[in-house]
Amino acid sequence: MKLQSLTPNLMVEDVNKTIEFYTDILDFEVLQTVPEEGVLEWAMVRRDDVSLMFQKTESIRDEYPELKGQQSGGALTLYIKVEDFEGLYQEIKDEVNLIKKMHETFYGASEFAIQDPNSFILTFSDVLE
Repeated sequence: MKLQSLTPNLMVEDVNKTIEFYTDILDFEVLQTVPEEGVLEWAMVRRDDVSLMFQKTESIRDEYPELKGQQSGGALTLYIKVEDFEGLYQEIKDEVNLIKKMHETFYGASEFAIQDPNSFILTFSDVLE
């Protein structure tokens, strides 16, 4: 058996606000939304080989009753390898909530981290093997 992909479905309060951040700041493209317009319950975005889904809190709790006691947002970090690491940093550093400035890690990677509108942390790196 071979695993082929992973696309997190993240619980958020406001899908519209979330995809606005990912499209306007991080240059993701919207692949699909439910409904197609208006106040969104769910959306899928992609940039290059990275895809994410965002689902409104009430909607995902209805789908997965086990999540009823869980809060949306935060408590999750996503680690994303980037080809033009320094270019991305320069492009977005003044437009985002920068959690960690560009730095070298003990394992030899250059990284920086930002926080999205839902308090999820995205760490961008030049190396991840």
